[in-house]
Amino acid sequence: MARKGTIKNMGKIQGEMRDGWKARKMSKSAARADGAAKADRARKQAIAEIQDRIDGKATATAKNGKAAKASKTPKAPKPAKTTAPKRVSALDAAAQVIAASEVPMRAKEMIAAMEAKNLWKSPGGKTPEATLYAAIIREIAAKGTTARFKKHERGVFVAGKGA
Repeated sequence: MARKGTIKNMGKIQGEMRDGWKARKMSKSAARADGAAKADRARKQAIAEIQDRIDGKATATAKNGKAAKASKTPKAPKPAKTTAPKRVSALDAAAQVIAASEVPMRAKEMIAAMEAKNLWKSPGGKTPEATLYAAIIREIAAKGTTARFKKHERGVFVAGKGA
């Protein structure tokens, strides 16, 4: 595209380069306009189809001029599932136990009381009392004075205001 030559030819070379840039720029903008027009047509067609569905009109042709598929008959509604009552978490069960208790309790005592009252049973973990203790501490840290538990002494809890 560019020719070697003297300074005299530089003006011609720059003009040719400028013309090439303009041509490329014009083709890009034309392509953009063409793409925008296609997108606009597709958008209008989709809106028209949606409006027809809302109005209940059947469409004779679908996209690309192919015949539309026959609409399926709606299925019968599924019967309501009978769900078992949701299993109580260890923290919820501990809150119930501590609220009913009049004395401060340790996590190990709460686990034993929960199992005795059939509120919660360990799913086979080795240290459920450590898990419960950590959960109680997290709740106290997160909720503060509105927590269901309150620390009485080290490792000992009583019912809080949220219980």
